[in-house]
This record gives sequence, C-alpha cells and structure tokens, in this order.
Amino acid sequence: MDAKIDLRSDTVTRPDAEMRRAMAEAEVGDDVFGEDPTVTRLEEEAAARLGHEAGLFVPSGTMGNQISLHLHARPGCDVICDAASHIVHYEMDAMAALSGLLPRTLPSPQGLLDPAAVEATIAPDLVYRARTGLIVVENSHNFAGGTVYDRPHLDALIAVARRHRLPIHLDGARIFNAAAALGTTTAALAAGFDSVMFCLSKGLGAPVGSLLCGGRGFIHEARRVRKMFGGGMRQVGVLAAAGLVALRKGPEHLAADHENAALLAGALAELPGIHIDPATVRTNIVIFHVAPELGAAGAFVEALAKVGVLGAPFGPDRVRLVTHRDAPRPRIEEAIARIRGCVRARVG
Repeated sequence: MDAKIDLRSDTVTRPDAEMRRAMAEAEVGDDVFGEDPTVTRLEEEAAARLGHEAGLFVPSGTMGNQISLHLHARPGCDVICDAASHIVHYEMDAMAALSGLLPRTLPSPQGLLDPAAVEATIAPDLVYRARTGLIVVENSHNFAGGTVYDRPHLDALIAVARRHRLPIHLDGARIFNAAAALGTTTAALAAGFDSVMFCLSKGLGAPVGSLLCGGRGFIHEARRVRKMFGGGMRQVGVLAAAGLVALRKGPEHLAADHENAALLAGALAELPGIHIDPATVRTNIVIFHVAPELGAAGAFVEALAKVGVLGAPFGPDRVRLVTHRDAPRPRIEEAIARIRGCVRARVG
C-alpha cells in the first residue's frame, strides 16, 4: 500500500522546494527591534492583500485572534461569536485567561451569524449587565465545514457593529479559501473590519505563521501585546520568507483543493452509513456524519487510518477530512477507493 494520505488538516503540508530555497537565502535581522527586512516585506504585502494599513507577523492564528480580542475589549466584557467558532472551541479559553473576556455565543445555521440575533444579543447599557465589547466573525467557518459569508451578509454584521459603536474582528484563518469559493478578493471580504487575522500555514502551504492586519495605530499596539504574549521573534525572516512564497503562490492552488473536496464529498454521499450533502461543501473542508453501524467517529477514524487515510473526529458522530496542496487529485481518488473499501468491510 502507498504511503498514508493525510487529510486531517491543511496544516500538514510540507514546505516545497521554492519555500525551502527562500528560507535558506532569506535576509534577516532582529524583528523585536524591527530590523528584519523579510518580515517587513511580508507584513506590507499581507496588509495590501487584505486592504488594511499595516500587518503583523505572528506565530499562530490563535495568537493573532487573541491579540485582537485583548486590544478591542476591556476585561469583564462579552465577545459575541458563533457557538462553534474557533475562538470558542480551539483557543484554550484564552480570551478569559489572557484578557478577562467571556464569549457570548450564538447558535448559528452553518456557523454564519444572523445580524438580527447579534443585535438582539448586544447588552443594554445597564450598571448590572456586563458590556458587549466585541463581535467576532469567522470566514470561512471551520467547524461548520468551510462555509462562507458573502459580502452582503458581512455588510449587515458590520452595520450592526457600527450602530452600536462596537469593534468587529474577522477570524479569516482561511479567508483565501473563502475568496476563492466566492470568486472575489480577500480585500473585498476584509473591508470594514477593524482587524483581520489570516493563516499562512493552512491552505497557503507555509510551514508556520499568521498575519494580523488593521490600522497603523492598532498594529503598533498589537506589536506590544505580541511581545507580552511571548510572540516576539528574532531572526524570523527565515520563516517569513516561506510566508512570502505562500502569500504569492499559495492562492493559485486553492481552486484545485476545492474541486477535490467536492469530488470527495460526492463520493462519500454515495456510501452506506455516511451522511453528507455535497452541495454544502464550498471550500476544502469536508465534514460528514457516520451512522451507528460504522461506529463512533473516533472508531471510524481509526479504521480509516488502518487503510491509510488519516482524518479527524469532529464530535461523537462527525468526521472531518481536509483537502490540500500535498494531496492532489490522484491521491484524493486513492483516498476515495480506500474509504469505500473500509465502509464496505464494516457494513458488509
């Protein structure tokens, strides 16, 4: 059997030859002193791509999000977000631990916040109520299966924030995937937000790193908070060089990733015991339900691993597979064949 096909996440990609060469040849300096020219170039290009004034290179998307929350809201405030958002499920309750904030979660269809529900949740100005400090939007939405907000939906959410004089942050970890799915630009999706974070290490293929973008004053303060959170790095241009390659070349691979995800979803929908609507797969994330005859999600993922396909349980009966640049069409076709054989072995 061929090597395992790793579809646990698009974070599993390896830096390609061009990235490794760029890393080896990178011009570097001490970034805490603001002296790394490669980092500066990455931050400037990232901000331009997002349509914001300035950018900040951070080790992870979680740090980028948490810096934003720390700056936008005061301790003791609520953060309005979707109940299944990344900042709730996958950031270790950092908003409480680091900034004294609490999530005010809303259950949302496909992970997409309803502007009317958001407005109804904003706390009134009463001395006995915690204040609302911030609204957070996630685009694309990981836990909901890569669903995307279109521009009119974003405009409605931003309008709510403006009416109530609240900042609004975009967790755009996979904003390039969202833009590719919608046939638009990342700048168009990021417009109107007070801050935006996106990851280089997911669909774009870099080995590490994310960018936080916003106004110049905001990014100046974000640099201070990054240092406080332990994110000050030195000759980090060796990583920023890979990030530049990812930013410039990575988006061109995303359409193929989305096509592969659609192919995978369609094949899964035909298998007994697997439930998924292929029409809901908009980007590179494929989440499906497994029926009891296939076992719990964890057990089914273990069975897939035995036939050489790596996935991730996403709850008791949900499994996530993510397509990416290191799993081209032939590998996805092979994964489908292996999954088909695994399912038939379990259901007879």
